[in-house]
Amino acid sequence: MDIMINTPLTYEKIKKLKAGDRILLSGTIYSARDAAHKRLIGLLDEGKELPINIKDEAIYYVGPTPAKEGQVIGSAGPTTSYRMDDYSPRLLDLGLKAMIGKGARNEEVLNSIIKNKAIYLGAIGGAAALISKRIVASEIIAYEDLGAEAIRKMEVKDMPLIVIIDTEGNNLYKLGQEEYLRTAKN
Repeated sequence: MDIMINTPLTYEKIKKLKAGDRILLSGTIYSARDAAHKRLIGLLDEGKELPINIKDEAIYYVGPTPAKEGQVIGSAGPTTSYRMDDYSPRLLDLGLKAMIGKGARNEEVLNSIIKNKAIYLGAIGGAAALISKRIVASEIIAYEDLGAEAIRKMEVKDMPLIVIIDTEGNNLYKLGQEEYLRTAKN
């Protein structure tokens, strides 16, 4: 059963989600990949404000292709998340509640997710064209010069995601491996 959830993602909305839960996310999310993350952290290092308020927000690690005529956005599949690992703890400390991508995260990010009561959501890799159909509006709001890596404000409707790391640090990748090893022994 899919759990329907809307942004903004307050702790109250995400605290009951567990690793492995399937959700349908609707509302506003932001796109940003490593080039944009580097600029965001640069602004923080300079004591400047970010171009977006990330408290209780979700960042989708995506660099969409250009939209074809009549479409809101082009293919929008997830980027491998470890590319943002150096930047994520600092953004989580500022109130970021969800990161959307694919692949494992490092120990520092895992600890920061637990500390900040946030979550990491997985989007299905290889389904870029399908995911783009769940994005109903998109506008570049920062770093237009980065092209596909510009920060976009996107409206999503029933975006299918899986909770990979929940607010308590339960990690679907680790749990899945443990379950496989347990059943393989039998």
